[in-house]
Amino acid sequence: MASAGAPPPPPAAAFNESDRSMICYTPTMTTTNGVWQSNPLRYALPLFVVQLTLVVLATRLFYFILRPFHQPRLIAEILGGLLLGPSVLGQIDGFAIRVFPLRSVLVLETMAYIGLIYFMFLIGLEMDIDIIKRTGKKAISIAIAGMVFPFLVGFALAHVFQIHHTIKEVRTTHISYIIYLGVVLSVTAFPVLVRMLADLKLVNTELGKLAISTSLINDTCAWVLLAVGIAFSQRKAHSYSSLCVFLSSLVFVAVCIFVVRPMVSWMIRRTPEGQPFSETQICIVLTGVIISGFITDALGTHSVFGAFVYGLVIPNGPLAASIIDKLEDFVSGLLLPLFFAISGLKTNLTLIKGAARWGFVILVIPLTFFGKVLGTLFVSLLFQVPVREGVILGLLMNTKGFIEIIVLNVGWDQKVLGEEVFSIMILVTIVMTAIISPTVALIHKPRKRHISYKNRTMQSTAVDAELRILVCIHVPRNVPTIINLLEETNPTIKSPITANVLHLVELTGRASAMLVVHADSIRDRKSGRPLNKTHAQTEHIMSAFRNFEENVACVSVQPLTVVSPYPTMHEDICSIAEEQRVSFIIIPFHKQQTVAGEMEETIPAYRLVNHNLLQEAPCSVGILVDRGLNGSTRLAAKPTYHQVTVLFFGGPDDREALSYGWRMSRHPRVRLTVMHFVNRKHNEEEDNGGENYSNENKCLDEEIMYEVEMIAEHDDSVEYLERVVGNGEETIGAIRAMKSVNDLFIVGRGQGTTSPLTEGLTDWSECPELGAIGDLLASSDFETSASVLVVNQYVEERPDGEEVIITEKPWLATDDDFYQTLMARRMSRRHRFESSPPAMY
Repeated sequence: MASAGAPPPPPAAAFNESDRSMICYTPTMTTTNGVWQSNPLRYALPLFVVQLTLVVLATRLFYFILRPFHQPRLIAEILGGLLLGPSVLGQIDGFAIRVFPLRSVLVLETMAYIGLIYFMFLIGLEMDIDIIKRTGKKAISIAIAGMVFPFLVGFALAHVFQIHHTIKEVRTTHISYIIYLGVVLSVTAFPVLVRMLADLKLVNTELGKLAISTSLINDTCAWVLLAVGIAFSQRKAHSYSSLCVFLSSLVFVAVCIFVVRPMVSWMIRRTPEGQPFSETQICIVLTGVIISGFITDALGTHSVFGAFVYGLVIPNGPLAASIIDKLEDFVSGLLLPLFFAISGLKTNLTLIKGAARWGFVILVIPLTFFGKVLGTLFVSLLFQVPVREGVILGLLMNTKGFIEIIVLNVGWDQKVLGEEVFSIMILVTIVMTAIISPTVALIHKPRKRHISYKNRTMQSTAVDAELRILVCIHVPRNVPTIINLLEETNPTIKSPITANVLHLVELTGRASAMLVVHADSIRDRKSGRPLNKTHAQTEHIMSAFRNFEENVACVSVQPLTVVSPYPTMHEDICSIAEEQRVSFIIIPFHKQQTVAGEMEETIPAYRLVNHNLLQEAPCSVGILVDRGLNGSTRLAAKPTYHQVTVLFFGGPDDREALSYGWRMSRHPRVRLTVMHFVNRKHNEEEDNGGENYSNENKCLDEEIMYEVEMIAEHDDSVEYLERVVGNGEETIGAIRAMKSVNDLFIVGRGQGTTSPLTEGLTDWSECPELGAIGDLLASSDFETSASVLVVNQYVEERPDGEEVIITEKPWLATDDDFYQTLMARRMSRRHRFESSPPAMY
């Protein structure tokens, strides 16, 4: 036992490698007998729980502080470790000894490395060799050039550290030292990079896709170099030992490729398609991760190398998707932050003393920074990449993240990097990662381009012109109804439909979402399995629309995946809509119908996307409340017609809804009913539009209803109904009377107008973004099996601030003699309307 006057043992937050090699891990009880009998922090489990809680709280604190500055979560996790480590709170003896004693290192690091091993397994599992094979010569050349210059900086830094003995702690071979420092300075963090591209709205651009491809090649080279560096990390690196490590690692890789992969493929084939994998199968695969890590660690490489290779050889497909879904959130959300916090605990910034050491830190950052930019820019110019884009690409390639921290910890474990060098390189990584995002944002300021085009609404798009529609899909469930809706929008030779299909994927920071865009951009449609569940959904959605394109004439489908955070997803949608000169956007409602007929909320963020899109869209928008629209199968199998009803109260949105319904009525098996609601009170103060409804709008609505009524007398596909009501209750009753015969309601959102005919409906509104009538039709209380399309017309403003009223009428754009006669009769009535505005509303 130690004497009473002996100094206390050093805290874990202040330990170095020599201390760790001499630790005697005394056996302790796992759980305490109670706080009344002893200190709980003397026992392993309570102490670990306290440490884990402090780590989570510290990292979350920094995450919320740094989130407004668009900094990656990695920085928050390392800063949390720095706060708890010897650099800050570790200086307090009482805190370090009680909360992070040296005896707790074994449990803490073991849990952290278990998280790291499974994280590396997930990285290998989500990575597809085919993606790397299909990257072009441009990405490979830029990636290699971007690594050469920073590697030279690492070589010079290692030379200074060892030859001039500025930092006297190097105990291994010069070549391994060069490799570790070179990899840390030259590698690019793929997950952090894609998140940054999403924030800058560059994911779907050519520059963004080139950056992603280059980053994947960069990371692949980093793992190869790390394996070589580990082999040369042996104390007798030029002897027989290093050769054995290298050759045994190659044998392990060969066994994984030629033995493990066929066995896993056989297990997948034995599982019937569509059936879930059993717990035994999942358990076998997950146990293989630990075994692979043990084997490579025993061979002298490192456990992370074995886990990565093991994940890489497992075939992409349903098994990989199932494992990712079960494992990724737990590993990335709880165990991995513990590992990065441990990196912060190992970092002791108090060791960086003197002008020479801080001079190294200040010098290394700009040398690495500009070296990577120059190398990337030089090769980019050879491939005719513009100078500005080449500079931005070089800046993006400086992004640091997970891999650098992993390499530094492997170097620590292999006793290549000492505590002072480790601390310096952690600091360099944090600073470089922190400055990249604001630097790129400063240089790359995307200018909001306003593309001028006329047909931004259904009402202004002629029936004999191309109709360009943008369709947004969240999940495969949205696909059938939207496809049937597009089919019944009546594509013809004179008026073909171009459908830009966007699969909306949330950017969560995980590779399972990030690889989707890259895979779609370079992968052949008809070859290869899905990368993961997200990519499988994308393949399923796009396959359905490609079949729709092949089976329906006069339809062109342009698929695209949008990966973005929900709060800014509408910006990507609006940008693509404007670039493609879209007239109408269709996006699903945030609720879906259950088997019992109730409308339940799916993901609340969908509603945020819809709300933002309604405010910012460059064209008209339709929110689709999907209750099933079996148009395609129904029209082919039965002689009955598809019943579409437009509820018309008046105003721009209702005119837009009528324009869409009119186009659908041109389909040979679609029947359109226009239900016109007329106010019983005949005074101008209480008309359909209310006090803020202009006379020009009133006249236009009256003209349109007169024309529709005349058309209905001669066209069997159109029916005109007039309902005289006096308040919201009577309006509901009129709508309920015909709900049983409907397949689809099309209704205007009613933006900027108030009507006594909907009075009282907004008091109980659950979804005001749908308007009073749309909210009524979408509610669970309104028992109907009909889907609902709520239409919001794009309104353009004049320079003086006045809104432009669209007066085009698609139903009059024809050479038919009847419609020409109708148009002449309308013109003869215009003078009466203008001199005496109708008061029947």
